[in-house]
Amino acid sequence: MSSENESGERPADGSPGGPPEQLALIRGLVAEAKAKAPKAKPRTWRGAALAKDLPVARILVNKGVLHLDQLWDYAVPEELSEAAQPGVRVRVRFGAGAHQVHGGRREGGGLIDGFVIERRADTDYHGPLAALAQVVSPEAVLSPRMLALARAVADRYAGSLADVLQLALPPRNARAEAKPSPEPLPPPPAPEPGGWARYPAGPAFLRALAGGGNPRAVWTALPGPGWAEELARALAAALASGRGALAVLPDGRTAARVDTALTALVGEGRHALLTAESGPEKRYREWLAVHRGSVRAVIGTRAAMFAPVRDLGLVAIWDDGDSSHSADNAPFPHVREVLELRAVGDGCGFLAGSTSCTVEAAQLVESGWARPLVADRETVRATAPRIRTVGDELLARDEAARAARLPSLAWETVREGLKTGPVLVQVPRRGYVPRLACERCRTPARCTACAGPLEAPDERELTCGWCGRSESTWHCEECGSFRLRAQVVGARRTAEELGRAFPAVPVRTSGRDHILDLVPDRPALVVSTPGAEPVAAGEGYAAALLLDGWAMLGRPDLRAGEEALRRWLGASSLVRPDGTVVIVAEPTLRPVQALVRWDPVGHALRELAERAQLGFPPVSRMASVAGAAEAVASFLAAVELPPDAEVLGPVPLPSRRGEPPAGERALVRVPPGSGAALAAALKSAQAARLARGVPASEAVRVRIDPPHIG
Repeated sequence: MSSENESGERPADGSPGGPPEQLALIRGLVAEAKAKAPKAKPRTWRGAALAKDLPVARILVNKGVLHLDQLWDYAVPEELSEAAQPGVRVRVRFGAGAHQVHGGRREGGGLIDGFVIERRADTDYHGPLAALAQVVSPEAVLSPRMLALARAVADRYAGSLADVLQLALPPRNARAEAKPSPEPLPPPPAPEPGGWARYPAGPAFLRALAGGGNPRAVWTALPGPGWAEELARALAAALASGRGALAVLPDGRTAARVDTALTALVGEGRHALLTAESGPEKRYREWLAVHRGSVRAVIGTRAAMFAPVRDLGLVAIWDDGDSSHSADNAPFPHVREVLELRAVGDGCGFLAGSTSCTVEAAQLVESGWARPLVADRETVRATAPRIRTVGDELLARDEAARAARLPSLAWETVREGLKTGPVLVQVPRRGYVPRLACERCRTPARCTACAGPLEAPDERELTCGWCGRSESTWHCEECGSFRLRAQVVGARRTAEELGRAFPAVPVRTSGRDHILDLVPDRPALVVSTPGAEPVAAGEGYAAALLLDGWAMLGRPDLRAGEEALRRWLGASSLVRPDGTVVIVAEPTLRPVQALVRWDPVGHALRELAERAQLGFPPVSRMASVAGAAEAVASFLAAVELPPDAEVLGPVPLPSRRGEPPAGERALVRVPPGSGAALAAALKSAQAARLARGVPASEAVRVRIDPPHIG
């Protein structure tokens, strides 16, 4: 019988050709022989002395490639046996002599970092094993509970375990590791309700935490600065029960506020602050104190979602709609989802708090997984500022609005507010004049070289936002006009205009380049981009202006309305209860109406109902597949999707005018209950492509739960 098939090619697995029945019989006999074969005794190439007990170490190599997302067996030399315990960092030679647990496959490479997952007496591989090269540190940083969490996150997001552990475990710092951690302090007393008394279910929530219960809640915080102290009381209640607590904040500024509030409640030494601002050595020292059990509570930013807090009693997230809660690196987990996994896996309490309400948070309440923590309408009206709107109809009748960008109502609000304190001005864009259009026909101003948008980074000249070319002779191709108007005016230009209008008042700006944390309680104009608003000392801002609302609502994104309302509520929450907020946006729009009523939950529930009708997340699970058109088509043809999966697209990815298409993207949607099957199918297909050595031009990017689906 010939060993080749009809095409003259040997099968990819190297097996002899022949009828399917004969091939199946041969493979069955081989599998039976392997199953009956005795386990191989571990041995190394060079005959090094092996550990007397459990001479095999099963290693997870720190190589985040999907087709290598498995464990590998290595021999444990006798001199490393004591230190090579499960959870420690090691160095192994990942190449000749590195063997997959199932299949005995070899991979090329050199020394690489890894973790000991378990020690064994034998191995499934029948050849010689490479020996561990080095135990980097005897500190067992990867606990079984952390490993289980990382595996759950990797499975949910169709990623590799090694990639998740790179997000979960900070880099080692030898000096921090050498220092002993302090002795743990006894639990503090249960806190008083404090600001939680303003919420009908608030005191009961704290009592449940302090008594060892595991309540789950979605908390819609009242406006004002009191949320930080209220979140600290929830953490203190969990500590009072003798358990641990974890709170994840969107940035270092908000984390510092909760850190200050918790320190005032329970004193020093009971919690750690894990933020990037701490520096690598201090951050690793704090992380080790948590890992060793010396500290029972953690306040931190995104990476703290994996903090190894022992005996968790509460996990909390503040402002889950903030984009910083979504990881920038594969497999792109979201803090809220990771904390939900921890709440279920650890059997602890859960708290998602914000002055707004995301659709995902509303679904947690609607599904019964969490309970709502909201104040009654009378309390909301007593603590929220007055909201006034300026729409297109009022702008058309307003002489001041036609002459300048601010309507008369806004000028009057600023003038009155400056009599008693600072006034906040929120501008959607930074810079001077980020976008320009023809004054006569409103046609967007484009570069004559590459068709990119023209900008005015300063008031001297026009430049292209894509190629950077100066444009000194622009005129409108539609109507011939030489005059321009601002589509969106930046924060710096707004500050300049307000400075001229109120020359005796100091003007301060806060944005990406320089973010203010606190402004004093005295008259001043504070111009800020969304998310960079500083807190005003004392009772808060006397007034606020929310400019160019249409620029935030006009984004082509499913979350545009939700995100705009979240930004507006965040800024308005900094205003005193007797203050006034003026928003320049069409008053009939749903997000604007929700701001006027101060009803983020109602807005989220209506959005959720619409998503349910359309089959969009979070009612469904969705994944995006992006890449070159041929690669996306090939991937979708190869993947074995669940039977109830629906493919939307593919459609071209957005690209700059004058440039070739950036590729295509398809969305794969499944109903509730099939999310795990979808993630497994996509991961399996991606791993198979990578194992075949797909060139970079044919690579596809898979992302579960993409934050923006257009």
